[in-house]
Amino acid sequence: MKVGTILRPALVLLLLALVLRPEWFAPVFAPLAPQGAPVIYERSSLLSLSLSHLGLVAAATAAATLIAVALAIFVTRPAGAAFRPLSRTITNMGQTFPPVAVLALAVPVLGFGAGPTLVALFLYGLLPIFENTVTALTTLPPATMEAARGIGLNRWQRLLRVELPLALLVMLTGIRLSVVIALGTATIGSTVAARTLGEVIIAGLLTNNTAFVLQGGLIVGLFAVLIYDALVQLEAWLARRTGTS
Repeated sequence: MKVGTILRPALVLLLLALVLRPEWFAPVFAPLAPQGAPVIYERSSLLSLSLSHLGLVAAATAAATLIAVALAIFVTRPAGAAFRPLSRTITNMGQTFPPVAVLALAVPVLGFGAGPTLVALFLYGLLPIFENTVTALTTLPPATMEAARGIGLNRWQRLLRVELPLALLVMLTGIRLSVVIALGTATIGSTVAARTLGEVIIAGLLTNNTAFVLQGGLIVGLFAVLIYDALVQLEAWLARRTGTS
């Protein structure tokens, strides 16, 4: 899924064109639209839908990261070790329930809109971040940890200055997986009136307009590929900076 150096700018330009100047692609999508039906989705601005989609993903991922990392830190301390199996069960529940089921349960409580979608994305994002953080914190080099104790660092200093910096790359891998999952899952949020790119896809499915489906799917796919690649590049840069590459 890593994007090559030459291909990356081309995909960025394609994404920008699809979002900002969708009318340029009317000749491409026209054969896929029913006769007499609109070719380009114009009920809402694709830019505003994209920003709303990305905003939901960012908010849910930030919340999932905060909770999952805090929980992982707790269960990797001696006082919280007994709660690790329960924590794994809780974070696994987010992946067990289908997103549609989460939305259906959340709508009566939160109403229609962004709320149920945020809950679904949050629950789906917990597991990869939690598991990667636990793995990172429990596989730290013993010699490094012993050296940190030897120079007099207390447990909070060891956590902030040694453990979390060493675990960062593995944690970022979990965050990357969570973001990609959320980008795709967010599309179903439009079924409960959340403003996402799923609105374009659902409109195409309801009207049998494949042009709309392809248009929305391409934008979501390009966002996923490019954001995934950007996070991979960030991880590689951090690895070089910390000398762990």
